[in-house]
Amino acid sequence: MEIGQKVKVYRLRDRVSPAVVSKLGKIGIITAFKMTDGSGVGAFVQFEDRSATWFFEDELKPLE
Repeated sequence: MEIGQKVKVYRLRDRVSPAVVSKLGKIGIITAFKMTDGSGVGAFVQFEDRSATWFFEDELKPLE
C-alpha cells in the first residue's frame, strides 16, 4: 500500500466508536502512515465526506 492509493475498509479488529464502524465497507484514500504499538503500521484514510481516521493495514484491501 502507498500514499494516494484507494482502499476499502473490510474489517475492524478492535472495538471502535460508531463513527469508525460506519466506515466499514467504505472506500477511501491513504493519506499517511502511522507506527502502531510496535506490531505493525497503520494507515490514515480519508473518505469522500472529508472525514479521516487510521486503520491497521490488515483492515484494508487495496483497490488499485
